[in-house]
Amino acid sequence: MTSWLSKRLLLRPGALPRCALLWAALLWLALAGPSLAADRPRIEGFLETTGFDVAIESIALSAENAPEMLGLEAADFGAGWRLAARQVFDAETMRNRAVTILEATLDDAFLNHAERFYASDLGQRLVAAENSAHFAEDADKSGLGQDLVAQYLRDADPRLDLLRRLNHAIDPNDIGPEAVQEVQLRFLLAAAFAEVITLKVDEEGLRAMLRESRPALRRDLATAGLANAAYTYQDFSEAELRAYAEALEHPDMQVVYELMNAVHFEVMSNRFEALAARLGALQPELEL
Repeated sequence: MTSWLSKRLLLRPGALPRCALLWAALLWLALAGPSLAADRPRIEGFLETTGFDVAIESIALSAENAPEMLGLEAADFGAGWRLAARQVFDAETMRNRAVTILEATLDDAFLNHAERFYASDLGQRLVAAENSAHFAEDADKSGLGQDLVAQYLRDADPRLDLLRRLNHAIDPNDIGPEAVQEVQLRFLLAAAFAEVITLKVDEEGLRAMLRESRPALRRDLATAGLANAAYTYQDFSEAELRAYAEALEHPDMQVVYELMNAVHFEVMSNRFEALAARLGALQPELEL
């Protein structure tokens, strides 16, 4: 139930929010009251500078195998499946939702701090590498990444600890597995509501099942995250990786990433719920 989604959530630093409560708070801020942050054109420029626009666009890749999470195959939904997925995960729709939330939540001071780093030569090279990694083939990325990790282990290469440091900087409280499962939960519940599947357990029972599988998911995420980081940053020097880790660990950058990560998962969850509603019109039936 977890593997395909887990892979799609670890393509770059910055995919780990503080889950449902933070998502709800962000939506409330975005939809109520005056803006607290930069204007829309500034946010759009910020997304391009940091590569977050590409991260949002790449969410569409996670829809390719969405039926697997329901225990189904894409063919079960007929010819309408690909059209529905393409329409629901429309890049402009997702980007607009992300910009709307960040426009209401990302303060200018934090935006300026992050922008200074990512607009630098090193920052732009990192963004280019991360953007490219988003759309690399999973098999190539995983295979080469694992080979690099094995090589670093054999050679006692300090790069391995730097990659671990990068991954820790984006999730110091280790809430990534909970975030992944929250996306899954929302998709499964929406699919059940749309009568795409029939759940034999209620929401609390489903949450209990997911909690039981969380330790294994945590191990999978750690392994996949290290391989992804090795692949993405293979052309950067130790000094550059250390500079990136220090930049990510800065308190202001931590705030920026917390917001961007939460937005990333909120957009993903929203689109999966919308996809479930669309799949309801295509009507396969399965009991879970």
